[in-house]
Amino acid sequence: MRLVNPRLGLVIALIVSAAAARLALAGVPNVSPLAALALFSGASLADRKLALLIPVAALFLGDLVLGLHNTMLFVYGAFALTVLVGVGLSRRMRPGWIFGASLLSSSLFFAITNFGVWAVGDFYPPTVDGLVACYIAAVPFFYYTIAGDLFFTALIFGVYAIASRRFAAATQTQ
Repeated sequence: MRLVNPRLGLVIALIVSAAAARLALAGVPNVSPLAALALFSGASLADRKLALLIPVAALFLGDLVLGLHNTMLFVYGAFALTVLVGVGLSRRMRPGWIFGASLLSSSLFFAITNFGVWAVGDFYPPTVDGLVACYIAAVPFFYYTIAGDLFFTALIFGVYAIASRRFAAATQTQ
């Protein structure tokens, strides 16, 4: 008797691993598995509320450990949009689409969160020049966001694809 569907068990294991990796990588600037987690949740979970809840919960639990901040609304909004990108990806789970979705997610995160830094922070004046300066100052960090998102997206979706094939092969031979 199976208590957990193997596919659901794999999804849960990947999600828990990504959440734990966020805490382990807390000292590395802008490298986190959470965008990949949000993308994967949106693409792989049929229950859209659960797909949104999982990365948001992982993000919030991590924020409780790492510290709450005044740009949380912008960060959470960016990840919610990434879940929606994943939902759109769910019918096109091929490498090129996954790569593009990861780049889109990184770009959304960059645009939304840096707007948030400008809007609610004290680092930049509340002018167009201040907004431009904020985005320019964030460009060096964008590289790390893209690199981390692509790495973790490839890892999570790759592990899922390999394990799914093995589960399918194992259940067909029985």
